[in-house]
Amino acid sequence: AVIARAGCPVRGVDISAEVVETINRGAIHIEEVDLDGLVQGVVARGLLSVSVEVAAAEVFVIAVPTPLAKDRTPDVSHVLAAGRSIAPVLKSGDIVILESTSPVGTTEALRDLIAAARPDLKCPGLTRETPDLAIAYCPERVLPGRILEGILEELTNNDRSIGGITPRCARKALAFYKRFVRGACVTTDARSAEMTKLVENAYRDVNIAFANELSIVADAMGLDVWEVIRLANRHPRVNILAPGPGVGGHCIAVDPWFIVHGAPEQTPLIRTARGVNDGKIRHVIARAEALVEAHPQARVACLGLAFKANIDDFRESPARLVAATLARRFGSRISVVEPYAAKLPIEFTDTGASLIELDTALEDCAILIVLVDHDVFRVVPLAERAAKLVYDTRGIWPDQPKTAQPPVELRLAS
Repeated sequence: AVIARAGCPVRGVDISAEVVETINRGAIHIEEVDLDGLVQGVVARGLLSVSVEVAAAEVFVIAVPTPLAKDRTPDVSHVLAAGRSIAPVLKSGDIVILESTSPVGTTEALRDLIAAARPDLKCPGLTRETPDLAIAYCPERVLPGRILEGILEELTNNDRSIGGITPRCARKALAFYKRFVRGACVTTDARSAEMTKLVENAYRDVNIAFANELSIVADAMGLDVWEVIRLANRHPRVNILAPGPGVGGHCIAVDPWFIVHGAPEQTPLIRTARGVNDGKIRHVIARAEALVEAHPQARVACLGLAFKANIDDFRESPARLVAATLARRFGSRISVVEPYAAKLPIEFTDTGASLIELDTALEDCAILIVLVDHDVFRVVPLAERAAKLVYDTRGIWPDQPKTAQPPVELRLAS
């Protein structure tokens, strides 16, 4: 929709007929502020249409999932499937850009697949002649919930790293992105661009791991981790991130493993950070279970399932795992408040847990377990929660009265 807004006719392709139908009538299938109006406008102007079938174009942008397999190895099958789907319609002069977060070498693998499927087209890096195609990698840089914040901040104002199979490929892709990106567009080679995106997310994962480990240490010492971090961050060269119940989403919790897979002997820090953040989830579960066990008559509300605030994306969410674990153990005593969900995910089936409104939780539940820092949770006034037992894993209620109730002080972030 952002590309279409810049005046480029866009044809989207998706394997879901439901998604295709939704977008073609000018609606959206995800929760994103202001995106509905943008999509409605470009569809109405005939600049955006969607189909399940690939058609000829001048620029092909591939943005498909790249999940982890069960053994934590990268699964690029969707990227290669997309390459196979576009190969029959490619022609001389076309540009192919991969945006999916990918392990180093994936763009070259995509190039090799296209070359095998279309031997009539000269592919970059495989010929001494001028290639027929330009193939490049440019990772997406968007923050869910903020894609259109401000003046299309995330998609248009963020800098872009554009890596080509060859310098010529990078220049071709650069010309495309400059049509709608206001941020700096920096060209490099494809492998460096792939690694750049992985490094960005691994860096964040490592820093979050420090905060999460600090929260566990502070808990063991009887300290308020939020106070410690607030004071430490007054140092001009210290910027400790906020701890939480773990790390979720399809990026930060996944992408570090792509680096580990590529260099398993050289990545002890990245691997350890992943272990710390996964371990934080188990720690939160143990503390929450102890709290619920200590109050056998109390109803419990788990606040949030999303992997971050103010979105409807529950992928790899630690909040979802914590709530589901509690539901399986304590059944109907557990309720969930998630303003971005119409129903509970499948793992809650037959647990007895229920999805309730925030007002209901504040009226009926004696224990509140804060797992996501949605804005609607942040603004709950003290008067409505002062008498509650609160386990705040996000630190959103610093004014919550401390309690000596077992298992231990509960406002801490561990």
